[in-house]
Amino acid sequence: MQSLILYTRVSTNSQAKSGLGLAAQRSLCEQFATQHGYEIINEYTEIETGKGADALDRRPKLATALGEAKKLKCPVIVAKLDRLSRDVHFISGLVAKQVSFLVAELGPDVDPFMLHIYAALAEKERRLISERTKAALQIKIAAGVKLGNLTNLADAQRKGLAVRLQRADQFASNVFPIINDIKKTGITTCKGISDALNLRGISSARGGIWYPSTVQKLFRRMDSRCMLVVNCT
Repeated sequence: MQSLILYTRVSTNSQAKSGLGLAAQRSLCEQFATQHGYEIINEYTEIETGKGADALDRRPKLATALGEAKKLKCPVIVAKLDRLSRDVHFISGLVAKQVSFLVAELGPDVDPFMLHIYAALAEKERRLISERTKAALQIKIAAGVKLGNLTNLADAQRKGLAVRLQRADQFASNVFPIINDIKKTGITTCKGISDALNLRGISSARGGIWYPSTVQKLFRRMDSRCMLVVNCT
């Protein structure tokens, strides 16, 4: 019986807390595994958007799943292709990492070429929706409808800051399990941890490389119970 690494993803914390979507993804993949003679040996769950060119950098659980699958020479399974991405370039980058993917809703016979086709169709659909939305807004503007509310600018700025802080907290909580794994190997200094993260190909929150100071800032963001690193030189 061949092994599988399960990857599930939702885009918001509220979805994760409610279980909305995760249970359905897990159930679909478990049905696929049972039907086709696979065994799910590990699961990684992520709370992060799939949008953006740096999507993989912001999804350390996916990076870890890819590394484990490559080491064990087994596929990664997702319920639907959009749990990876709707972006063709992103899908191409994943395929280039020489890890096999199975998409439960597409069946067992979809090769990398077909994954590119499905991703291209999804990307085009997303682009058409965006274009229709922009066209509708232009019609409203031409008709004299005023969009937005300047009186809410300060509130919008506060909300934007809150979102950025939430994203930083989420990144810290996502990468912290990886740091704990590194510490289990005996590496406990900020410099040692930053070197280990760079060797694993994990990007920092801003998409760059890790430095001792970057690790130190991450520890400061986490709860004081996690402040176990004492040497940050």
